[in-house]
Amino acid sequence: MKIAVTAKSPNPSGPIDSVFGRAQNFLIFDTDQNEWSCYPNVQNLEAAQGAGIQAAQQIQKLGASVLITGNLGPKAQRVLVAANIKAYMASQGTVEQALADYQQQRLSQI
Repeated sequence: MKIAVTAKSPNPSGPIDSVFGRAQNFLIFDTDQNEWSCYPNVQNLEAAQGAGIQAAQQIQKLGASVLITGNLGPKAQRVLVAANIKAYMASQGTVEQALADYQQQRLSQI
């Protein structure tokens, strides 16, 4: 399973990014391989509109079945729901802590 987390840095020990569409990076944790991958969200950082939808489509292309983020707009949420990707809220702390909180079922589903 792949879990996407919005991140301010490419490092899992760095802070979570509390925004979704214009997050600095998407970090993907592959539970089968027990490893992280980083995907910069460059295309959406300066987008005039549609950043959330494009980011949701990117998460889908990356193969994630779970997203952990701080804020999710309604249009992006519709894309994720249609793709059967579950979203969970975590708006502070590190990416690693957000993943641990998800794995211990301490995050609320959006």
